[in-house]
Amino acid sequence: MVMASLLRSSFVLLLFPCLLSVVATKQTYIVHMKHHLKPSSFVTHHDWYTANLQSVSSDSSSLLYSYNTAYHGFAASLDRDQAEALRQSDSVLGVYEESVYNLHTTRTPEFLGLNTDLGSWAGLGTQDLDQASQDVIIGVLDTGVWPESKSFDDSGMPQIPSRWRGQCESGVDFRPSLCNRKLIGARSFSKGYRMASGGRFMKEPKENESPRDQDGHGTHTASTAAGSHVANASLLGYASGTARGMATRARVATYKVCWSTGCFGSDILAGMDRAIADGVNVLSLSLGGGSAPYYRDTIAIGAFTAMEMGIFVSCSAGNSGPSRASLANVAPWITTVGAGTLDRDFPAFAELGNGKRFAGVSLYSGSGMGSKAVGLFYDKSNSSSVLCLPGSLEPERVRGKVVLCDRGVNARVEKGAVVRDAGGLGMLLANTAANGEELVADSHLIPAVAVGLKEGDMIRDYVGSDPNPTALLGFEGTVLNVRPSPVVAAFSSRGPNVVTPQILKPDLIGPGVNILAAWSEAVGPTGLAKDTRKTQFNIMSGTSMSCPHISGVAALLKAAHSDWSPTAIKSALMTTAYTQDNTQSPLRDAAGGDSSTPWAHGSGHVDPQKALSPGLVYDAIPEDYIAFLCSLDYGIDQVQAITKKPNITCSRRFNDPGELNYPSFSVLFGKTRVVRYTRELTNVGAAVSTYNVTVGGPRGVGVRVVPSKLVFRQVGEKLRYTATFVANKNSKNRVGSGPEFGWMVWSNEQHQVRSPVSYEWTQS
Repeated sequence: MVMASLLRSSFVLLLFPCLLSVVATKQTYIVHMKHHLKPSSFVTHHDWYTANLQSVSSDSSSLLYSYNTAYHGFAASLDRDQAEALRQSDSVLGVYEESVYNLHTTRTPEFLGLNTDLGSWAGLGTQDLDQASQDVIIGVLDTGVWPESKSFDDSGMPQIPSRWRGQCESGVDFRPSLCNRKLIGARSFSKGYRMASGGRFMKEPKENESPRDQDGHGTHTASTAAGSHVANASLLGYASGTARGMATRARVATYKVCWSTGCFGSDILAGMDRAIADGVNVLSLSLGGGSAPYYRDTIAIGAFTAMEMGIFVSCSAGNSGPSRASLANVAPWITTVGAGTLDRDFPAFAELGNGKRFAGVSLYSGSGMGSKAVGLFYDKSNSSSVLCLPGSLEPERVRGKVVLCDRGVNARVEKGAVVRDAGGLGMLLANTAANGEELVADSHLIPAVAVGLKEGDMIRDYVGSDPNPTALLGFEGTVLNVRPSPVVAAFSSRGPNVVTPQILKPDLIGPGVNILAAWSEAVGPTGLAKDTRKTQFNIMSGTSMSCPHISGVAALLKAAHSDWSPTAIKSALMTTAYTQDNTQSPLRDAAGGDSSTPWAHGSGHVDPQKALSPGLVYDAIPEDYIAFLCSLDYGIDQVQAITKKPNITCSRRFNDPGELNYPSFSVLFGKTRVVRYTRELTNVGAAVSTYNVTVGGPRGVGVRVVPSKLVFRQVGEKLRYTATFVANKNSKNRVGSGPEFGWMVWSNEQHQVRSPVSYEWTQS
């Protein structure tokens, strides 16, 4: 969680990891222990961890967490000398400084085709798939939950599954009785945050140690994944209709790991550790880090254990787009989710004194500014003023006018508050090159319209050329069936994957722009302290919003195919994703308006209907991921840190990390211009099925697939093929020229199993 004023930043809930710097001499370290070396004299691993800690620290309060499932080790408050002393112990694999992560921050069920009976697609006959999902539990790691929301109503829900081992915590502002048969668990983890805050946790009245959501983000993501039907939902009249999550009958368990200054690695790991032990089937994390090696990535380590235990893990890709190589959460056992738009919009307009009218978007819900144009202010000579930073606007110059503000640096909604506080009547928010034509609507405190880069540049030119520029802002409510859609959001983080370039990321995109979902009544829709409005629903944008869409759809697939592994579910989501919008054109990129690429949209946009019956899947077992890790330049200790396996010798390893049985391809031409990968497909469709392959791609690359036909005789049968990618002889001239893309499809009359292929020419 980030502070309320940051929640509506220009890139909407950006995720940037950074190592903590604490004024105090102590800080939080995560200690990875050699789990198998516990002496028999210690009854539990916790006792052994405590003894190891006591060998370097006499402070009994130093131990923050003892991990049992997602990680083998503990988190402790240490100074540098104590941390170094632990590193010298033969029982310790590693000691790492804690990282802090921030959050990545309805029409969507209909847009995704979920308002239709899904039973026949899943092959369930008369059984209703949504009903079947009541045995699936989605664990959401976020800012907590607002349990009173109607989205967590449990009417008609049966008893909680007997395998559930979680609980509903008690807190200053949270009673266990607030949980029910829908919201079956709520916990909070704050020791890492408290340590980083110098122990001042309880002095902050809005940071009670409880699962209650004081921010809104966690309630929004949890209800998106599995919210119950709520009639007459809207944000102050916008996007009115029936709100519902992806899997309306699935259970929800929330784990509050994010606080006012971020989401701390030790708390995230504790939340994952508990969620796995509690018995969740799906883990949804709309947060994450940057490009750290997997053995230093808290979420990747916890997610590996989850994958081993059959838990599907969905994470947001990050909101650092359209910058290249800006992805978070790129481990291949995680489903990495980017963001796209819906076919719903909230049109608004700006009419200028020169008679020109420019289209934009807005969620402003007040009385408006009337029908008379007023002065338009923009001082391009003042870099702070053009961004509408706090304190940058002079009241005597902007009072009673519409202020043109450039997007960037501070939160979009904060800019509106700055204009209001300076006496401005309204705001025009204009994109810069970083955001292109992407339009994200906000519930501003004053009349405000957001416009794209082209419109913004024309408005800037008008202000600079007219001695008395004027503007009138107008608002047109909600419109549906917008074309083209979906469009890849400009803020959605992009590839390539810099941790393992041979794995194409993101995996796919889902709805993440202007998403209506439940909200915390502890905060107004802008998240600003001065916003006193209360609403049960809010409209937000970010990969934080797209991630729970995939989590909820994964819950439906788990209900339909209880025997599928997390990898099989991910494969079904990826190979059935679509790459054409509702105008039957290739997906477009909001950053520039051109066609999108797999570095932005991965395999494409999720299609729940087709994912339920993919025909074939690319499956993998934990040992395959271990072979993948052994193919990296990691030491045995580092591989053990991820896998928690003490006897790993890396006797099996891939020659190339790209040999992992992944549903997509990332081909790197370096020392060789020939790359050969073998893949294995599992038949999950009809007993007797024949598939033929087709390929497409750049002219400079030849692709040969052997065999070109796969004949399956029974369900569950596995067949292999080898794809050989050959760059032409002039490939050395391509180094640094940028990526190119292609595709491979295995198809029959019923199914198309599609894989994107990215090609990059590198030095080595």
